[in-house]
Amino acid sequence: MNTTYLVLLGLVAAIGLPYIIWTRVDALRHKRAAKLHDDTASLGDEVVPVSIHPEIDLDACIGSGACIRACPEDDVIAITDGRARLINPLSCIGHSACMAACPVDAITLVFGTAKKGVELPLLTKTFETSQTGIYVVGELGGMGLIRNAVEQGRQAAQAIFDAKRRGTAGDLDVVVVGAGPAGISCALGLVEHGLKILVVDQEKYGGTIAHYPRAKVVMTGSFELAGYGTVRAKTMSKEDLLELWGDIRARTNLPVKEGVRVESIKQEGNAWRVIAEGWQDRAANVVLALGARGAPRELGVPGEELQKVVYRVIEPEVFAGKRMLVVGGGNAAADCAIALAEDGNCTQVALSYRRTELARLRSSVRTKFDELVSAGKVQALLGTEVVSIAPGHVMLKSKTGLQQVDNDHVVVQIGGTSPSDLLKSIGIAVVEKRGQA
Repeated sequence: MNTTYLVLLGLVAAIGLPYIIWTRVDALRHKRAAKLHDDTASLGDEVVPVSIHPEIDLDACIGSGACIRACPEDDVIAITDGRARLINPLSCIGHSACMAACPVDAITLVFGTAKKGVELPLLTKTFETSQTGIYVVGELGGMGLIRNAVEQGRQAAQAIFDAKRRGTAGDLDVVVVGAGPAGISCALGLVEHGLKILVVDQEKYGGTIAHYPRAKVVMTGSFELAGYGTVRAKTMSKEDLLELWGDIRARTNLPVKEGVRVESIKQEGNAWRVIAEGWQDRAANVVLALGARGAPRELGVPGEELQKVVYRVIEPEVFAGKRMLVVGGGNAAADCAIALAEDGNCTQVALSYRRTELARLRSSVRTKFDELVSAGKVQALLGTEVVSIAPGHVMLKSKTGLQQVDNDHVVVQIGGTSPSDLLKSIGIAVVEKRGQA
């Protein structure tokens, strides 16, 4: 065997072996993506992202993968059958990077799906509703990304200042309902313009971020806050983000009233009266910076009224030594189970979900959840449904019959009801988007 032959053989091996490995890995990746896509499709009408998300024209798509590389979240878009598909729509955060990266303009951003729409308030370019002086910003308007919500809040503040609607006879200029990113940003802009405002929130300053499991990483991206400056970060932990909000509040002295759950908003002449239990005030303008989900959705099973049932875990340490069952199949449920298993020092952590696969998880959440299941720290009770809750146990139903699980607390994480009823009660026009921009 001569030297030339050996060199050629070595070159073939050096090139061919990595290629073979790559093709096999790629085939497995495509197979997994196809399985996730099929499982997501089997959820039917449940799979309706609450915020804006990509719609892919399969006839135009060339399968370049540029959208996948641009997406800041893993396992949202994947290549199956040579074309890009949205395999995990409920994990999409509306970043829009995929649309910008597509070389053939095969991606558009839409709300809802062709089969099932989402109800959104009808807004002007300045985020004003059909009712003069009432504005909607952030997630309630279909934008779930923190950076987008912050920008909307800033623009709405500018629009309110430009409109010159002001409170008279002791009224406020603006009441901002919701102390999350959109509400904080809007309030900062209003204060910078010298307007008299009040921010109210049904729970605590910081919005839903305050209820994320400990150390959860949140996609933000750089954003500008009036009177505070530019925040430059692609990711932040819950603790870092809450520290930022706290620093903003301390440095700007924002007027915030917590524990105010707004029940109605009524027009009185050129002003609006905002009414909650035990509190009310009048303002010339109202900014609704609410989340897309209102009250937590319930299971509707016997025993759900017991005190052992909760709908949110703020500090997992409270449940130390307890046997926990989390109900749900989305990121919130998996995050909750992870927090209880890692930080809660619980005796037992289980997750019940009626489907046989958790197809709606972000990649980072799925990886951590699977690790804990493999380590025996979380029990995945997939393909089960809660049929009743008792003081010391929970009854689950599956294809094989009924199963009793000894249990101290149940955490229900199955989403919430839409706040569109509040919008309609005010007289705000609501439109249904079915796969539309």
